[in-house]
Amino acid sequence: MTPRPQALFAMTPEHVPQVFPPEVLARLRESVEIDPALVAGDFTDPRVRQVLARTEILVTGWGCPRLDAAVLDAAPALRAVLHSAGSVKGFATPEVWRRGIAVSTAAAANALPVAEYTLAMILLAGKDVLAARERLRAARTSPGWGVVPGIGNHGRRVGVVGASRIGRRVLELLRPFDLRPALTDPYVDEATAAALGVPLLPLDDLLRTSDIVTVHAPETPETHHLIGRRELSLMPDGAVLINTARGALVDHDALVDELRAGRLTAILDVTDPEPLPADSPLYDLPGAFVTPHLAGSQGNELARLGRTVAEEAERLAAGGRLAYAVEPAELERTA
Repeated sequence: MTPRPQALFAMTPEHVPQVFPPEVLARLRESVEIDPALVAGDFTDPRVRQVLARTEILVTGWGCPRLDAAVLDAAPALRAVLHSAGSVKGFATPEVWRRGIAVSTAAAANALPVAEYTLAMILLAGKDVLAARERLRAARTSPGWGVVPGIGNHGRRVGVVGASRIGRRVLELLRPFDLRPALTDPYVDEATAAALGVPLLPLDDLLRTSDIVTVHAPETPETHHLIGRRELSLMPDGAVLINTARGALVDHDALVDELRAGRLTAILDVTDPEPLPADSPLYDLPGAFVTPHLAGSQGNELARLGRTVAEEAERLAAGGRLAYAVEPAELERTA
């Protein structure tokens, strides 16, 4: 690479100043030559094509157009794709790796706020805060202080489905609390689970024994409706299901039936479909707490993603290796 390789933004233009605020952009520009006013939302744009022809580093983000063979043919100098978001599946085709182009992702940085959201919801759910708030709003009067049986966070079993970046971060965040986390993941062995400090259980056993189940598995053909009607039926009465992964991992029809019966509670930051249709019962069911896919990076958290890309660009400029490289073999079982 040249001392300051040519780079190009490829994402939805409004995300550039959000992910790369002035101080982060300045740091990135110390390593690469990049114009924040030129953003590739369409690789057929003549101005974009002119820069793309000499681009060595593509800085991608949400809304990046697909990197197919035709686009890569127009970028003969391209050596690396640095993605300022999570999954690269939506735009990076196998042709990228076939041509030896390195790919990096800020998924590890994006995992932090998702794990923080999950921790907050686990603790709130354990104290029955969400349901208590609804009861208070309906009654318009407080029952007053008193011991409420059946709630609390002391000794509750928290079942983590998936040892993804987010799942592992959730396990780290749970360590200071008097909770009993457990893990299920078909790609994790006993030694790895022991290193994470948790017992490894089959999915069915985890569902049967957990007060709170939080889903952090990737969306693949094998995980479609991973939590289906049979799996939901295994969860004990009063259990809570949290999903911040992908909506399709949970069978929403079966979940609605459980919520209508008042047997389970669900905290959903992702849904299937997304967004939900206006007539979805999940908006109104008292046991459903739905948020609009906000667990991931928002507001000032976005700069963390840009900083990750700037750090990766510095490594490349110094002749080093990417810290967050994406290998094609990982794609089948990652988000």
